[in-house]
Amino acid sequence: METQETAVELTSILTCPDCGHKEVETMPTDACQWFYDCKGCGALLKPKAGDCCVYCSYGSVPCPPKQAGDNCCG
Repeated sequence: METQETAVELTSILTCPDCGHKEVETMPTDACQWFYDCKGCGALLKPKAGDCCVYCSYGSVPCPPKQAGDNCCG
């Protein structure tokens, strides 16, 4: 029985919870991104409680470590 490896998506669309602005961003593979400045309204986005990074909270796909099934960012 063959297993198929799933490719990790490196781009995510971040959506600001304040103004709804959407921005396509490339996610880092070697570090978590805990803060993000919205390019629409300037709000500083931080991860929601229980999430490891802004991509897991506001992105269209979770961060690369989460996609790979690993613990994210320690």
